[in-house]
Amino acid sequence: MRTSARAHRALASRRSSAADRSPKKRPVEYSILYTATLCLLAGGAVMVYSASSAESLLSGTGDPSYYLKRYVMFGLIGLAVMHLASRHGLAAIRAVTPVLLVTSFFLTVLVMLPGFGVTVNGATRWLAFGPIQFQPSELLKVSLVFYAAQVLAARPRATKTLGGLVKPLLIVVGVAFLLLLKQPDMGTAMTICFALGALLIAAGTPMRLLGGMFGALAGLALLVALAEPYRRERLTSFLDPFSDAGDSGFQAVQALTAIGSGGFFGVGLGESVQKIFYLPEAHTDMILAIIGEELGLIGILAVIGLYGMIAYAGLRAAKAARDLYSKLLAAGVTSLILCQATLNFFAVMGMAPLTGVPLPFLSYGSTNLIVLLAAMGVLLNVAATRGRARSGAARPRLEAI
Repeated sequence: MRTSARAHRALASRRSSAADRSPKKRPVEYSILYTATLCLLAGGAVMVYSASSAESLLSGTGDPSYYLKRYVMFGLIGLAVMHLASRHGLAAIRAVTPVLLVTSFFLTVLVMLPGFGVTVNGATRWLAFGPIQFQPSELLKVSLVFYAAQVLAARPRATKTLGGLVKPLLIVVGVAFLLLLKQPDMGTAMTICFALGALLIAAGTPMRLLGGMFGALAGLALLVALAEPYRRERLTSFLDPFSDAGDSGFQAVQALTAIGSGGFFGVGLGESVQKIFYLPEAHTDMILAIIGEELGLIGILAVIGLYGMIAYAGLRAAKAARDLYSKLLAAGVTSLILCQATLNFFAVMGMAPLTGVPLPFLSYGSTNLIVLLAAMGVLLNVAATRGRARSGAARPRLEAI
């Protein structure tokens, strides 16, 4: 009997140890974010191939799957970075934020130096490394969100006054805006502006102060838009693209034609007409128009639903986080993804000027895909740990969200 009892206790002990070693069940926010991201990547691979195959075959490399192969390659790299970011503590992420910020500023300046930057369609935004092009502004926008979350968490009372926000946050953001406008890259500047605005709301900045800041920025943006002829053309074509459908309004008209042709159910996957030399940038900035043409309103609503899942789970993760830094980091990353998606939706559907902003996780774009997947990894980290994986870090007071 004694031997049997000892054997029973040993078996129970082994089961307990195995249970302790088994991975804990992930929160529902983690599962939603992970699922939505993978669904967007799978849909992106299908639609990038559909939108680019004809043009690649007829006038490009001669390989219809050229952009698909590159999308899959960059997507796998991005997934590896996402998993790395999701597994490491927020203390490590917080430690590398200054390095990321300084590096992104250096590379953004390097783009504008003769012999380094690559000019495409009149904009100098890329650095070339052999066949691969890197866009530093994509890294800059994520670094600014990380930096803003860190600054606002360390100085929560600074969000109540304009002076507290100006130094050092708004000074750094202002320098970044000047660099982006020099390239020019108005779309990324607008994405940063809206994402940081959402982050300031989450941090508890008074609405009256935010209203004044955005009013001033809107006036400045209008002056900047009117200062350059190509920006004036984009503004007027946005207001009435059909008035110059053969020139400044061409891309907007072709996008609307594609969406209108799709109707409710679409013309069928791979059956788009607009992608064959009619709609410029069909596999990058305008991929939503091809989705609308081939999959119809149902396809567009499915995409909206996936971004809605990211919004729901990301904000839930921010609310559930146990310290202010984790809350702001989750809110900032969620806002960045949603603001970029919203700008792209509005531009493609003719409700905003065309800004060259890709659709997150769906559009072809090496830097944008890898950087946003890395940011999603940070969001997954917060969702999985509730901000508890911050070894040795001080915990700011909870004064917001």
